[in-house]
Amino acid sequence: MPTDRLSTIFAALADPTRRAILARLADGDATVTQLAEPFSISLPAISRHLKVLEHAGLISRSRTAQWRSSSLQVEPLREATAWMERYRQFWDTNFDRLDAHLQRVQNPQSAAPPSAPQPPPSAQHDQPGRTSS
Repeated sequence: MPTDRLSTIFAALADPTRRAILARLADGDATVTQLAEPFSISLPAISRHLKVLEHAGLISRSRTAQWRSSSLQVEPLREATAWMERYRQFWDTNFDRLDAHLQRVQNPQSAAPPSAPQPPPSAQHDQPGRTSS
């Protein structure tokens, strides 16, 4: 079981059912029954998913009379996004460099620095100081 907070968050996000639950909670608070509606799994299974999300800090749960509702908590998502952002910047830079390299390889004339015009190959034999073979 993960021990650091970021690992716990990513472990909770690794499951598609839990991600779908978070997507639903982004629209507003919901009860276990409401969260279970789109899934073909039992209420106890949904409750186990909610416990994982709660342990990761991704949701909070409250009780009002007999209703137990869940709410999305954004701070852990911000932490995960901030961690990934560093790597997105790294990959964007590397993809930009790869794109520039591919442009040079695929189009060498447009990527090469301008140089002095070269005479046509037949005119090179007529230049002074050159001998024809």
